[in-house]
Amino acid sequence: MSTQMKRLEGKTALVTGAARGIGAAIASAFVDNGAFVYLTDIDDVTGRSTAEKLGGQARYLHLDVRVEADWQSVTTAVLKERQGLHVLVNNAGITGFEEGNLVHDPEHASLEAWRAVHQTNLDGTFLGCKHAIQTMRQAACTGSIINISSRSGLVGIPGAAAYAASKAAVRNHSKTVALYCAEQGLPIRCNSIHPAAILTPMWEPLLGSGPEREERMREFVQDCPLRRFGRPEEVAAVAVMIASDEATYITGAELNIDGGILAGAIAAPASTKS
Repeated sequence: MSTQMKRLEGKTALVTGAARGIGAAIASAFVDNGAFVYLTDIDDVTGRSTAEKLGGQARYLHLDVRVEADWQSVTTAVLKERQGLHVLVNNAGITGFEEGNLVHDPEHASLEAWRAVHQTNLDGTFLGCKHAIQTMRQAACTGSIINISSRSGLVGIPGAAAYAASKAAVRNHSKTVALYCAEQGLPIRCNSIHPAAILTPMWEPLLGSGPEREERMREFVQDCPLRRFGRPEEVAAVAVMIASDEATYITGAELNIDGGILAGAIAAPASTKS
C-alpha cells in the first residue's frame, strides 16, 4: 500500500482478541494502513506469533479483558511507549460454545454459563471503553472506540441466549459511550460493528470437521441473501474506515456486515443445481 493510501498513519491502536479471526484481520489492516498496533489476547503463543508476522509496527501484550488490573497495566504501557492511544477495538468475545457446552437456550442455560459469556463480552467491553476514555483524555487524543457486537445483538437467538443478550448490551453501551464523550466535550467517537456469519475459528465447534461440514455451512447461510459466510477482512475494512479521520462525524452508529440478512425479506438467488 502506498503512503498516500495509508488512512491510519501516525495512529496508535489496540485490538483485543487479536490472536486470530476478526481481531487478527483488523490488526493486519490497521498495520497496512500505517498504524502502530498493540495486539492483545489471552492466547499468548498465537498472539505473539500473529504480531511477529505483522512486523515492527505491531506488538503483542497479554490482556484478559475481564480483569481490570490487566487493562490498567496495558494502557499504562501504551501511554509510556507511545504517549497516546487513538483507536481501541473491543473485539474479544466468546459464544459460550467453545468448551463444547451446547446448552444456551433461555430455559436450560446455567447461570454460570450465562455469566461467563457476559463477563467476557459485556464486562470486557465496558472495561475497554472505560480505560480507553481515560487514556485518550489523559493524552489529549482524538479517539475512535470500535465495539464488535453482532447481528445477534439486533435479533433474538433462541439457542444462544447469553451471546445475543451480551451483544445487544454492547450495542447499547456503544451509544451511551458516544453520548457521554460528546457531553464531556471529548473528541472521542464510539461505534459498533455488527457482523453476521463471518468464517472464523469461533464457528469451528458448530461446523465440525467431518463430511457433514459443507452441509452445515450451507445451512447456516441459507437465510443470507448473498448465500455465503463473510470474511474477516471484510469486517476489517469497515473498522479501518471508522478508525480513520474520514469518519469524524460518525458516532453512536451501528454498522451491519451481514450479507443483507437484516435488509428485509430473503432474496437469495435460486439454486444453480440441475
